[in-house]
Amino acid sequence: MSVEKGKAWGAQGPLPEDGVVVHSDAEARAVVEAARRAGHELPALGLAAGDLCRTLGGRGDEARLRTDAATRATVDLGSVLLDGSIHWFVAHLVARRSWWHGRVVAAMNAQWIGRWDVAPRAHPGDGLLDVVDGDLALTQRLKARRRLPAGLHVPHPGIRVQRRAAVQLDLQPPLDVWLDGVRVGRASTLSLRVEPDALTVVV
Repeated sequence: MSVEKGKAWGAQGPLPEDGVVVHSDAEARAVVEAARRAGHELPALGLAAGDLCRTLGGRGDEARLRTDAATRATVDLGSVLLDGSIHWFVAHLVARRSWWHGRVVAAMNAQWIGRWDVAPRAHPGDGLLDVVDGDLALTQRLKARRRLPAGLHVPHPGIRVQRRAAVQLDLQPPLDVWLDGVRVGRASTLSLRVEPDALTVVV
């Protein structure tokens, strides 16, 4: 694991010349998927925006990424087997029909989904996914939603949180699956795992 209690994480250094600047988690995922499908090494990614960028304390300053003031680190990737095909995500997987009713599952490599602090303990360099799984009544869902920006929705008796390197989830009925904000299909089972220290990022 690249992050250890009491030890510095990451080091100063610019994005390499062959690195790729991305402006969202979806862009980062697209670069990863393209490289993996082609059998190529993953390029270093300069994070100019997105939930992974925010989790790592990125400033959204693209010019800074090419300077010695930037921070370079290795982070984990999430992978999921979906309908017999493997996919990757840099920040999060979400499985749901609706935010307002039914089961919602979030597998978090990053801490944030937009303005929501979904997984306050998540760190993309700890070798674990934070899996947040709940199906709340509407009144409880509204309360949890109000608490999400501050990460105060957990602990909650109706929300299960587990921190795992690998997990299989049964989704019945099947749920739509979103990777880094992009819908990729519908699934009744998810096989999730972490690839530790798989990707170099610069913020």
